[in-house]
Parts: sequence; C-alpha cells; structure tokens
Amino acid sequence: MEKKEGKVMDVSLKELSRKLEEFAKERDWEPYHSPRNLLLAMVLFSDDRCNRRLTAINIMVGEVGELSEIFMWRGEVARGLPNWKESDKEHLGEELSDVLLYLIRLSDICGIDLADAAVKKIGKNAIKYPPKAP
Repeated sequence: MEKKEGKVMDVSLKELSRKLEEFAKERDWEPYHSPRNLLLAMVLFSDDRCNRRLTAINIMVGEVGELSEIFMWRGEVARGLPNWKESDKEHLGEELSDVLLYLIRLSDICGIDLADAAVKKIGKNAIKYPPKAP
C-alpha cells in the first residue's frame, strides 16, 4: 500500500479483504463471520452526519433488503456456498455489487475516502479488540 499525506492510496478491494480476514483470524472471530451474520451486521447501518445522503441511504436499505431476501429461509450457510446453484451465486454477486456501489457512491457524496476510512477503522478496531494472548 502506498501512502501520501497520511492517506492510504490505491487500496484494492482485495487488500481490504485480506486485512479484514487477518483481523478476524487474529481475534478468532471467523466462526461468527458467516454470510448471514455479516449481512445482519450490515443491515443495522445508521448515521445522520450527512444530510445529502438521505436518498442514498433509503436506496441502500432497499438494496440490503434485496440482499437479505437471498438468505431468507436458508438458515446458516457454509463458507463458499457449496450447496448453492451457480445462478444463485451470480444473483448474490449482483446484489452485493449493488450494495458496494451504493456505499462507494455514498462515500463520494459525503466526501469520504472509503478505502482510507476502512484501513483506519481496521486500525482502530485492532486497538479496541486486541488479539487473544497466546
């Protein structure tokens, strides 16, 4: 990762994914990071600091609802979704992309560098939730 003026530059989604995976592993949180639990955590999003994003939030809640429908009535699902049809996985990818695109758009509207904010948040969480001592 490249840094410029205290900001992380050119952070890829793969790098964010790697950092989040490492963070969860260090805390033994992976058993709790099922698709269902992560989705439910995302649905609880709320923040009123940017008035211009109200419409984007309403749309995003709708997108999270569409994402939730995919998991409705399935109970817990295994990592990698081994028992899902390819068409279901493709549909999931489309709905995840909708949420991601709205998050990126919302951050742009609010003047937030989402990649930089995510890396900083992982750092803050690392302090707040230190890994278990060996």
